[in-house]
Amino acid sequence: MTVALSGCGNGSDHVTLKLVAADYDVAGGESSKTYWADLTAAFEAENPGIEVEVQIESWNDVDRKVAEMVEAGEAPDIAQIGAYADYAAADKLYSADQLLSIPVQSNFLGPLTTAGEHKRTQYGLPFVASTRLLFYNKELFAEAGVEDEPKTWADLEEAARKLKAGTGAAYPFALPLGPEEAQAETMMWLLSGGDGYTDPVDKYTIDSQRNVDTFQWLKDHLVEEGLTGPVAPGKLNRKDAFAAFTRGEVGMLNGHPSLMQAAEKKGIEVGKVALPGRHGEAKASMGVADWIMGFKENGHRKEIGTFLDFVFTDRNVLDFADQNDLLPVTVSASEAMELDPAHKDLKAFLRELPGSVLPPVGKTSWAAVSESVKKNIGKAVEPGGSPASVLGRIAREADAAEAAE
Repeated sequence: MTVALSGCGNGSDHVTLKLVAADYDVAGGESSKTYWADLTAAFEAENPGIEVEVQIESWNDVDRKVAEMVEAGEAPDIAQIGAYADYAAADKLYSADQLLSIPVQSNFLGPLTTAGEHKRTQYGLPFVASTRLLFYNKELFAEAGVEDEPKTWADLEEAARKLKAGTGAAYPFALPLGPEEAQAETMMWLLSGGDGYTDPVDKYTIDSQRNVDTFQWLKDHLVEEGLTGPVAPGKLNRKDAFAAFTRGEVGMLNGHPSLMQAAEKKGIEVGKVALPGRHGEAKASMGVADWIMGFKENGHRKEIGTFLDFVFTDRNVLDFADQNDLLPVTVSASEAMELDPAHKDLKAFLRELPGSVLPPVGKTSWAAVSESVKKNIGKAVEPGGSPASVLGRIAREADAAEAAE
């Protein structure tokens, strides 16, 4: 659904902002269009000198469409898309402190602010967030005689063995390392093993000993023991694993809030717990955010800032998160959601988000590194595969991509 873009206003006191936004309505409806229409109408009523014209694009197209607009010298004033780092590196964006009032800028959750930074300056404004928990099928757990939620990798392996022996579950533990979303599944496991993609100073640590040990454990204790199901992890995409979970074929997997809702609609009673670590709860869960940003090209810094301050009011943040089974990005909206009994199913996710770690999306090299992970990581757990060799290859490609930044 699109609204045609117009020029930049019809007078010196009137500005028209161009906004390109992603469509979050997975059912093919018009909820995203309606959200932005209602928000912009309310904003324009309060700010009669500023008009906002909105173009909604599918997630399949939105990043490419914005890139084409920027390349053509026709950048929108505001884009709500999946990545910001390339535009920040090219000096195309206003920084957060150039746009937002201090109360709004300081209200973002800490990990999201950090993830929105390119070279220590925030350009990416988190628009909506999510995090991950270990999901399990309560009925299958009961059938297999698994009484306690897994808190360690050993617990997880023991539960998977019982699920394989005591139920008809095709996937005791679903491990989607296929090309669709392998970089996310990989990051969850790296964090649970005590490391991650980068160190505290943002240098890649992909082939660290801890990361190698994590994938060696996965290979030895889950994959080679036949506990990950009939499809090789490197061939299993996340959407297929999620669909199998909603059909009752999966005992455990790493999931997000939208999967919880989809599974419960199919009658699956979902248990959820923080991701297990090697010897206890993982030190951090993985967070995910989508981004909104202001482009410099048309010179509308003040008006963009006024609009974005309005976007990040609690009501608007909560409305969008609630509509899409996602998490709010601000401290005040998160606190409001946690106190709301209607959102009791999201409390476990909300608790994880403030301490979560996000992928290194502020690095322009991350896109290339993510693609390398998607293409190669499944080979680490194949028969005869070597986690050290595969992670070493990805690390070398990461170092080359970073050197080219």
